Amino acid sequence: MIKGIIRFFAAALLYSGFAVYLYRPYFQRFDRFQYALLASAVAGAVGCYLLSRRWTKSFFGSFFAGAIYGFGPFMLGLAGYHPAASVLAASIPWFFLPAGFWPRGKLRALRAVLSLLPFAAVIAFFQAAEYLRFYPVSKSISIETIDLVGLLSPLVAAKHGLVLIGFYHIPIAALIIGIAMLIKARRLGVIAIIAVSIAGSFFAPVLSVSPFMWFSIAAVCFSIVAGAGIDGLSLAGVADRKWILASVIVMLSLSIVTLLLASRYFQTFAGLGDGYARLFVESGRMYILGAAATGILFFMARAQKRLTLVRLILLSCAVGLDIFVCSQYIVDGIV
Repeated sequence: MIKGIIRFFAAALLYSGFAVYLYRPYFQRFDRFQYALLASAVAGAVGCYLLSRRWTKSFFGSFFAGAIYGFGPFMLGLAGYHPAASVLAASIPWFFLPAGFWPRGKLRALRAVLSLLPFAAVIAFFQAAEYLRFYPVSKSISIETIDLVGLLSPLVAAKHGLVLIGFYHIPIAALIIGIAMLIKARRLGVIAIIAVSIAGSFFAPVLSVSPFMWFSIAAVCFSIVAGAGIDGLSLAGVADRKWILASVIVMLSLSIVTLLLASRYFQTFAGLGDGYARLFVESGRMYILGAAATGILFFMARAQKRLTLVRLILLSCAVGLDIFVCSQYIVDGIV
């Protein structure tokens, strides 16, 4: 219990310090409402950290689940709208907490009902906003096909002014493992929540909700799945090496695609595409780093070397570097 409290405050302090580091260069131009961006990043990360404790076993897995959400492209990208949108996104993991921890025994059937709280919160927020004639996010904003570029390179999507729905590069390796674990465990409820929130992000507004804000629910779920994937990679044995190898192959494939796109943009007339090319190169480097880190884990699993702490440190360094570098670029380009 005491260790859990210490870890919670350690995570909260790290999130807070990083949020100040990200936004401090812009404090002079902030109005009183924009400080909510900093608070929202921390609150979203802390909420996701707490929620992830229901499924992750290590501090590292929970910590990065929180960081992937609170400082991910989706949350940081909301800085381009009214700060109230960030506050809403930060509240989503907190609304999941009752469903994650409360119902026990005969009351477990209530989890399905409590899992609807985040959806109800999004609807209530936009209904109240419409009543007050306050529009923090336009109802016309939904996820378009072009926005899917963010799944490949969030840096390019940020520069192009697209809706940011992707994740950072290296966490994708953990996300693949986490999704495999999710399917194997037949967590049909979680899969349904993700599917509904993603579907809602692509369609027309319902109940005055800006469609792409539904993605905040999927983003929370995916962040926790990635955190569980980090745990899975740290504990993977010989029987799991095919999934690790699949992650390596995906990361290498993505690195090849991004570097090919970089080459294409470098060839643009008069160097007009150089800015995008450099960002694709940066994404390619991150994917290569992720492939290298995951490849090391593959050979460790194949050799039946657990070394859990070594694995967690390796993953933490790779994922942490990705978040540290890319989050700065997104904030610099939006704030």
